[in-house]
Amino acid sequence: MEEQTEIVGRAFVDHYYNLFDNDRSSVGALYQPSSMFSFEGQKLLGSEDISAKLNALPFGQCRHVISTIDSQPSSFAGGIIVFVSGSIQLLGEDHPLRFSQMFHLIPTVEGSFFVQNDIFRLNYG
Repeated sequence: MEEQTEIVGRAFVDHYYNLFDNDRSSVGALYQPSSMFSFEGQKLLGSEDISAKLNALPFGQCRHVISTIDSQPSSFAGGIIVFVSGSIQLLGEDHPLRFSQMFHLIPTVEGSFFVQNDIFRLNYG
C-alpha cells in the first residue's frame, strides 16, 4: 500500500508540474467544483476560480524543479496526501523561487484522481 501511495504521488507531481509549465490552461481539469485552493493565503473554491487564478498569475513561462515529494494515505478511502518542495525558475529571472505545496488527492470512479485540497506557499528567507 505504501509503495503504491508513493508511486501515485510521484506520478501526480510529474503530471501536475508538467502541465503547469507547458500548458497551464489545462491544470484546471485536475480540480472539481468542490476543490479548495489556498495560494499565499488567498482561498479559492471550485475548479473555475482555481483555474482563473492559475492562469492570471503575473508570469508566463516557468520551470518547476522538484526537491522532495512525500506521500501518505489519507483517511478518505483511497485518498493520498502529497507534500512537495522545490523551486520555480521564472523566465528572465536569475534566482529561483523556493516553494512548498500540499495536495489532497481523491480517487474518481474512473480510476484517476482529482485535487480536493491544494495549499501553495513561497518559502522566503
